[in-house]
Amino acid sequence: MTVRMEVPSNLGRSGGVYIPPFKLARMMKDVQDKSSVEYQRMSWDALRKSINGLVNKVNATNLKNIIPELFAENLIRGRGLFCRSCMKSQMASPGFTDVFAALVAVVNTKFPEVGDLLLRRIILQLQRAFKRNDKPQLLAAVKFIAHLVNQQVVHELIALELLTLLLENPTDDSVEVAVGFVTECGSILQDLSPRGLHGIFESFRAILHEGEIDKRVQYLIEGLFAVRKAKFQGHPAVRAELDLVDQEDQLTHEVSLQNEIDAEIALDIFKPDPQFSENEKRYEDLKKQILGEESEDEADSDADSDDEDDEESEEEDEEQMKIKDETETNLVNLRRTIYLTIMSSVDFEEAGHKLLKIKLEPGQEMELCIMLLECCSQERTYLRYYGLLGQRLCMISKIHQVNFETCFVQQYSMIHRLETNKLRNVAKFFAHLLGTDALPWHVLSYIRLTEEDTTSSSRIFIKILFQELSEHFGIRLLNERLSDPAMQESFDSIFPNDNPKNTRFAINFFTSIGLGGITENLREYLKNMPRLIMQQKKAASESDAESDSSGFGFDSSKSDSGSSSSSESSESETDSDDKRRNKRRRK
Repeated sequence: MTVRMEVPSNLGRSGGVYIPPFKLARMMKDVQDKSSVEYQRMSWDALRKSINGLVNKVNATNLKNIIPELFAENLIRGRGLFCRSCMKSQMASPGFTDVFAALVAVVNTKFPEVGDLLLRRIILQLQRAFKRNDKPQLLAAVKFIAHLVNQQVVHELIALELLTLLLENPTDDSVEVAVGFVTECGSILQDLSPRGLHGIFESFRAILHEGEIDKRVQYLIEGLFAVRKAKFQGHPAVRAELDLVDQEDQLTHEVSLQNEIDAEIALDIFKPDPQFSENEKRYEDLKKQILGEESEDEADSDADSDDEDDEESEEEDEEQMKIKDETETNLVNLRRTIYLTIMSSVDFEEAGHKLLKIKLEPGQEMELCIMLLECCSQERTYLRYYGLLGQRLCMISKIHQVNFETCFVQQYSMIHRLETNKLRNVAKFFAHLLGTDALPWHVLSYIRLTEEDTTSSSRIFIKILFQELSEHFGIRLLNERLSDPAMQESFDSIFPNDNPKNTRFAINFFTSIGLGGITENLREYLKNMPRLIMQQKKAASESDAESDSSGFGFDSSKSDSGSSSSSESSESETDSDDKRRNKRRRK
């Protein structure tokens, strides 16, 4: 049985001399200037002693009573004191770790900066203990993180990152710590990230098969597999009496173990505050809002009609005021919820059912499609699970179908930014939607298959897309679908016939990827192209001739005058010849 006792350092001290609590309170009352450094120092000592006392005496039974008393203290000013007290008490009493985690979870709902500071300090303690091979401190830090994951104060990705670090170069101590960590938070990891937990257990299995660790640690791993087989019975994520925070009220923090962390140790040391009175007053107002208290002034104002009118006008102003979330916190939380739902579902039917239950604001439907496509692209190989889930969403709602069409256009326009693996997964995803008619085929009109309009990435995308469609339909049915007269306008950009060069490029492309059978129409068009060109030239020459005859005709009157003049000239020439002959005869 673990017995927790208050640490002597929790007692108030001033100038190295111990001051009893009653004497400290009397001294604070005697001080006239509430903003003086002397008063601030006494207030700081009283705050430290009060926070330490409340944290040290908390347990599962009195937790609900301790929380209001803790909120009555200035936790914004004393957040460093609160974090240090929680870590020291947890180190002294590891059996009460879940109680401290529940306390931190409640405080984190009102003051997220407190939860973030505590997480950073625990990770820093863990890093130092890991480097120094300090097993007691490492066990305490790991256990605290495990229960903070159970309370969803810490993101589960940090848990997977920690386990990966511990099992990367396995030793007896690191494997033992990892087994204890999984035992503490394996239940919630099974719900939030079953694939990640499966990978961790595969690492345990590999370590067990290698047999390079101590027999005692091997027995611990075998016991962990037995606990997993029993679905972590006896190791619940959160006990019923410690489940005090609703899921939608909890704020989850993410801090990587590889980042440089600032523990903000200066928050544990007294510093004079030039705005001490104003800050204390602000916290008093905040405390009243948290605890639901009403001051005497507010009670008197309820009886005054003028004050009631002022309050009504303030309420109207608040209703008219619209708060715009510039930090995108709601959007990040929505994406996290969608991601966790997709990754934690057993099959696509369960995932679709859960996703449709998520309350989406108008305009947020697009985030669902983007996250699904992003999760699909991140996989090592394409999983049919994502295609079936996208098909289900398109079949249920026309909005999702339109959004996936928009995603198709966006992905194709930025296809050069994707790696080959992501590109392949995205192409197979859209091929599944097209093959099941979940996505209309007119989206193919956005693809223009010419040498100038395509890149190496876009050609790979088109290749994988049509090869998947060929496997789904077969070459004959795919050719019939592409030859549909009603859809020719959508397929003209893929099978261009505006230029012989583009036509030959499309034929050569599909032939090189083994789909030359779908280019029969293009081949026929290219074969008949010379005859068509001759017909076009002939028609053009005939039209030119008609234009010439109509544009360059002559007048009959002018021709008659011309002929008469020519005849006259000929007659005059004959008369001159006769005269010359007569002269010669006379001679």
